[in-house]
This record gives sequence, structure tokens and C-alpha cells, in this order.
Amino acid sequence: MLNLLFIVLGLILLILGGNWLLKAAVAFSLRLNIPKIIIGMTVVSFATSAPELIVSINAALDGFPDLALGNVVGSNIANLGLVLAIIIILSNIEVRKSFYITDWPMMMFASVLFVGFIYFDQLLERHEGAIMFVLLFVFLVYLLRFQKIAVVDDLHEDDIPLPLYLSVLFLGLGAIGLWGGSELLVKGAVDLAQDFAVSERVIGITVVSVGTSIPELAASLVAVIKKEKAISVGNLIGSNVFNLLAVLGITAMITPISVEDPELLSNDIFWMLGISFLILPLVFFPKGLRLEWRDGLILIVCYVTFIFLTLQ
Repeated sequence: MLNLLFIVLGLILLILGGNWLLKAAVAFSLRLNIPKIIIGMTVVSFATSAPELIVSINAALDGFPDLALGNVVGSNIANLGLVLAIIIILSNIEVRKSFYITDWPMMMFASVLFVGFIYFDQLLERHEGAIMFVLLFVFLVYLLRFQKIAVVDDLHEDDIPLPLYLSVLFLGLGAIGLWGGSELLVKGAVDLAQDFAVSERVIGITVVSVGTSIPELAASLVAVIKKEKAISVGNLIGSNVFNLLAVLGITAMITPISVEDPELLSNDIFWMLGISFLILPLVFFPKGLRLEWRDGLILIVCYVTFIFLTLQ
């Protein structure tokens, strides 16, 4: 019971910490007159991926690499199989051309690169993490210089800089929330795995990954309710790219990540690749560049099947 409390409190602190960090980051960016297009692709992306990043780094440093890997692989599966599915069941989405020109190819390339790095030697080394992070930087530069139309602005037109003291306060609260939340979540997840005699990988793939995907789900649901047009498949695909190249890249540069549970390599990464690939035909069939409730049902069935098989 105490471990579940740690997990819940950890998730709450991670969500609050990520939100506070986002407020501070955007406020400082606006204060420095950084263009909103750059804020959306860098500051916002980094801040919304902060929970995954902190949890993965903390887990890897504490000697639980499967929790770090399971968190990212599970989050990528949950972003498409759960979050995107719920969104398109509630509201149809018109997909932009940038989906097949930039977003989806980059997600698949990042996914295959990660699998190639880790599959044969069961280890993500420092230089491989550096390659992944540099690739992300190159991708961001490409988007900002040549594909600005592909970038969905996550900021509202009426955003105004916060007072300096509030920006500093949110920055401090965000850092404390992320650190404290990750400590509680990792401890609760590991102890819960030991209590139920399951691996850290299973807890990472299920509880932790869904928990760190809650901010994306909450933001997307609010956007659906408000009927905002900024929802796009590109948002979640971008999150997946960032999870792989930034979260795992930075974590590996700090400490190499080794695979302890073989199911990560024989099962989980192939589910990640499969669901990532599945988005392409769903976007084009039966109607071109459109996702609707039937596609959402297919994704939900895939996700539920994956979780069911994982828990067996």
C-alpha cells in the first residue's frame, strides 16, 4: 500500500513539476524575446519530456536500467496506442502532409536506430547516446530552418511574460517537483515490483510509462474539449522522437544503459516498432490524411493486447 502511495505521489509531483518547469521556461523565453516557433520546438518539447528524462536518469543511476528503458519504450507505445487512440475516438484528426514528409519517417528512423544500437550487445553506450542526441539537434535545426510549417505552436497568442520572481519560483518548484517525484516513483515502482515478484521492466512498461504520459493525455483531452485545431499526430510523434533521442540519449551519456530483462529485446521493442509503423497505413486508409474513431479502436486493441501479454 505504501509503495502505491509513493507511486501516486511521485506521479503527481512529476506532473506538477513538469508544468511548473514549462511555465518558467516559456516565461524566460518570452522575456528574452525568443521566437515562439523556437520555444515550441525546444523549450516546450524539453519541458514536457522532463518527467521521462528525470525518471530514466534516476532509474539508471540507481541501478535499474530496465526501468529506464521500459519507461521510454512503454511511453512511446502509450503515446500512440493509448493517448492518440483516445484523442481520435473523441475527435477526428486531419493529418498534415508533414506527417509523411518529416514526422513519421523521423520517428521510425529514431526507433530503428535505437533498436540497432541496443539489440546486438544489449547495451546503450555513451557514444551511442551522444549520436542520438546530436541527431535530435540536427533534426530540430532542420525543422526550424526548412519545415517551420510542420511545427505546431503549443503556445497561445496571448502569452505574456511572468514577473521575474514568479518565473524563478516556478523554476525552483519545477526542479524540486521533478526530483522529488522521480525519487518517489522509482522507489515505489521498484519496491512494488519486488512485492509482486515481477521485473522492473514490467513496472516500467506499464505503471511508470503510463504515468509519465499523463501530461500529454491531459493536455490533449483539454484541447479536444476546447475544440482547438492545434491537435495533430505530429505532436505525439514529436514526443516519441524526443523520448528516444533526448531522454535515452542524455541518460546513456550520463551512464551506459544495459538490458537485464531479455523480454525488452524479444518483445517490447518490436511492439514499439509495430505500433509506430501501424500509424502510416491508418493515416491513409480508408481516407487519406485522416484519423477517425475506427483507427482509435484499432490502436486501443493493440495497446490492451500488449499490456495483457506483458502482464502474463
